[in-house]
Amino acid sequence: MSAEKILSDLKNKKYKPVYWLEGEEPFFIDQIMNYAEHKILSESEASFNLTVYYGRDANWADVLNSCKRYPMFAELQVVLLKEAQYMKDIERLESYIEKPLKSTLFFVSYKEKKIDGRGKLAKILKTNSELLTTKKMYDSQLPEWAGQMIQSHGLTINQKALLLLVDHIGNDLSRMQNEIEKLAINLGANKAISEDDIEKYIGISKEFNVFELQDALAKKNLPKAIRINEYFAANPKAAPIQMVLPALYNFFSKVYMSFGAGTTDEKQIATLIGVNPYFMKDYSAAAKNYGQSGTERILLLLHEYNLRGIGINDTGTPDGELMKELIVKMMA
Repeated sequence: MSAEKILSDLKNKKYKPVYWLEGEEPFFIDQIMNYAEHKILSESEASFNLTVYYGRDANWADVLNSCKRYPMFAELQVVLLKEAQYMKDIERLESYIEKPLKSTLFFVSYKEKKIDGRGKLAKILKTNSELLTTKKMYDSQLPEWAGQMIQSHGLTINQKALLLLVDHIGNDLSRMQNEIEKLAINLGANKAISEDDIEKYIGISKEFNVFELQDALAKKNLPKAIRINEYFAANPKAAPIQMVLPALYNFFSKVYMSFGAGTTDEKQIATLIGVNPYFMKDYSAAAKNYGQSGTERILLLLHEYNLRGIGINDTGTPDGELMKELIVKMMA
């Protein structure tokens, strides 16, 4: 079941005795745990019927005893076990999960990994709990997800501003939510987010960012690429080389993939290589300007300079100089 469905059921008071929330993406787990902690019980009910444990400190017997007691002055009690991945003897929870009380809602947050599917606990969870297994969101899914979150705040955003936001924040959904909420507060009556708003309220330059550097490289616009690199060198926190090189490698890897698409239709190519169709013009420009062999050469250069950036085969060349040298070689 999805996080959205679980939250919808909770809001509609359709409860299950046990919720096991596991996996690589903490955002959805935190969403459900936060709702369980603050929304299911009223403030007066929570004072008697809300119990929160943390895996590093919790004893399995204490958790079970809390789950087995009955609510006071309410129909339900809520027991939360956060950071359960750090709890010792977590398999001792099996006996309760196998026969849970209907008057207890037991929420377990098991982040970063999944319970071993070969064990008895995993088998019990599949039949006796609401089991949510989360995965990291693919980069290609981020624009749509961020766009939906922006829409849920009653805002709109143009495509370039959206991709600028996503490109800068990346796959950190909690931070994405925080930045969108910040925009919603600062925009006031204005409901349309532009690149200027992204620059003003989030601090991402609309002219000097990795996205614009990719555009300059794709079009072989050396002066623009050098200007952007000079900005990066003067503002190392804006785009450190450890962030820029993987982004460029990802871009040119997809350019390279486009040569094997077997079609010239840009929408089909965008689907095949997993990019937003809005930006296919950049990938097409790079493919045209560099060709397959040139793109392959660029990927090898990016690998070489990535190693130099971490001190391998390099005596300490400043990041700005390394990037300048790389940009010139890429366009040569």
